[in-house]
Amino acid sequence: MPFYKNLVILFASLFPILGFAQVESTIEEKSFAPTAEENSLLWEISGMDLDQPSYLFGTIHMINQEDFILTEATKSAFEKCDKVVFEINMDEMTDMTAMLPLLMKSFMEGGKTLRDLLSKEDYKLVDDHFKKLGMPLAFLERVKPMFLTVFASEDMGEGAMDMQSGGMKSYEIELAEMAKTGEKEVGGLETAAYQMSMFDSIPYDVQANMLVESIKSGSSGTDSFDQMVEMYKSQDLYGLQTMIAEEGGLMGYDELLLNQRNRNWIQPMSTMMAVQPTFFAVGAGHLAGESGVISLLRQKGYTVKPVK
Repeated sequence: MPFYKNLVILFASLFPILGFAQVESTIEEKSFAPTAEENSLLWEISGMDLDQPSYLFGTIHMINQEDFILTEATKSAFEKCDKVVFEINMDEMTDMTAMLPLLMKSFMEGGKTLRDLLSKEDYKLVDDHFKKLGMPLAFLERVKPMFLTVFASEDMGEGAMDMQSGGMKSYEIELAEMAKTGEKEVGGLETAAYQMSMFDSIPYDVQANMLVESIKSGSSGTDSFDQMVEMYKSQDLYGLQTMIAEEGGLMGYDELLLNQRNRNWIQPMSTMMAVQPTFFAVGAGHLAGESGVISLLRQKGYTVKPVK
């Protein structure tokens, strides 16, 4: 599966997509990961002296409007909570004063351009591809290749532009609107600045190669993405994790882009839940596996069970 497909559930600042970790072997150790029988997008968190349960919900950050659904169980869990927490605070994403400095971080340092990083043949491939998307590369020369990768597919590029017309929907945006209507407190587990800074740990030439490979494999990715959406709609976390791991995961950057972030979230989640019942909405790819949020919460002593 093209790398951009996995990015779309990982980063809220980029319309986070379903990113899933590699399948890990746990034969000799007790497994805390959810089993195939526990499949659900919604999980109740209790125990550890919590007065009231909190909830964990797995999202797909951008999805066709006709595929968007919030179950009654999810709506009920949402209403029971006083606070709604995303990967990043969605209010941060609508504050243009705060976003402007972050947008500047999307450019490569040292005057580097995409042309400096690619062969003539690969540059032409990328240039032709973005022309087809109506995004002339001349205006994107200095943008970090990882950001371009997110919009390298026709469905992602058109989908981002389609948000305003209603053709595509974001679970984060919808839930943030529900929180606003319900006058609920809104928070984030990390900042947009932190999400953007992670890309700086990946060399520009590696990012550029990822971009090229995503475009080359893009024609084979549409069916896989459709299959991913169907699995998401059927709440098959186990199947999603297995499918994406079999198709390359995050090209060797699972630890940086997924696992470390999961570990970073557990302490702030614990702190928030101790104060008030909280509804956590993060990319579904963060939930499953031994390094997933469900497993990490169970290891800490919480009771985490699926809500059907």
